[in-house]
Amino acid sequence: MSTLSPVNRRHVLTLLGLSAVTVGCGTALGGGPSSGGGTRTLRYQGWTGQVTPAELAEDLGHLEDVALEWVGNTISGPQDIQSAATGQTDFGGAFNGAVVKLAANGAPIKSVISYYGSDEHAYSGYYVRADSPIRTARDLIGKKVGMNTLGAHSEAMLDIYLQRGGLSRADADKVEALVIPPVNTEQALRQRQIDVAVLSGILRDKALAGGGLRPLFTDHALLGSFSAGTYVMTERFLRQNPGTVRTFVTGVGRALDWSRSTPRQEVIARMTEIVRKRRRNEDADALRYWRSYGVAEPGGRIAGKELDLWIDWLADRGDIDRGKVRLDALFTNEHNASATAKTAATATASGR
Repeated sequence: MSTLSPVNRRHVLTLLGLSAVTVGCGTALGGGPSSGGGTRTLRYQGWTGQVTPAELAEDLGHLEDVALEWVGNTISGPQDIQSAATGQTDFGGAFNGAVVKLAANGAPIKSVISYYGSDEHAYSGYYVRADSPIRTARDLIGKKVGMNTLGAHSEAMLDIYLQRGGLSRADADKVEALVIPPVNTEQALRQRQIDVAVLSGILRDKALAGGGLRPLFTDHALLGSFSAGTYVMTERFLRQNPGTVRTFVTGVGRALDWSRSTPRQEVIARMTEIVRKRRRNEDADALRYWRSYGVAEPGGRIAGKELDLWIDWLADRGDIDRGKVRLDALFTNEHNASATAKTAATATASGR
């Protein structure tokens, strides 16, 4: 592994500070899905060794006559949504704070469905070696924390933990946030290249199965259960492909609900088969640790508070101008027939 360099925490979120974004046209228009006009193909980036809700939805047949076109893998939510904003892909997903940051800097994007979150099974944990002296937020001063990217979910949770631990901004800036590919993070911790590793999902559970690690804190312990990230599309794409968007968003919502209601081993078997069939030279072994996507609302419905939280956080840090961000312009549930149906059914059952 190459030598890791410290990052000044005052400038972390400027990585997403795009002052101008050129929005492409997306894939060519032409006789669209049965549910309305638009392209039949959606370009996207995947994650090595993982199955995204969109990929699961396609395999389950929930995308009907809309097909996904894989253009490569990403290891960063901010990079993924930037690709969608610039027209290199048709949708991308990231931590909601990164979505807010990109929108505040002029990108004409809109969140259409939640795709990952934190619950008792799906969460990001900040782990240290079992023999580490680190026990509190103050113990992190001068220490290295490895994560997949900066200015996104892992960085935000670390900031909240340090703030709640009573650290001043000056002391918090002495905690070194380092970018490490997710597949290398456990190794970096065990080899003492970093002091804390941010681990989540199947990579977290695989690392814990190896023993010798203990949690410092988790995002679920900080904020409880919440949807943390959304798929975004450009406003132009939404206008030009309404039928495709509705099919895609509704299908992803159905896949999320299927993953919740289906026995875990059956979901894992399905995901393993998906990885095997796509032939990307991946190791599917870690999938056996999968437990949940962590999305809080039925059908992946977006709750405004899940974005509003990060508007306040970014504004308080001085990273965005609160006046330039309107919550109602950041997201929509109108394309999600699955979420609408689930919400109506829940309201009826509860007598509302």
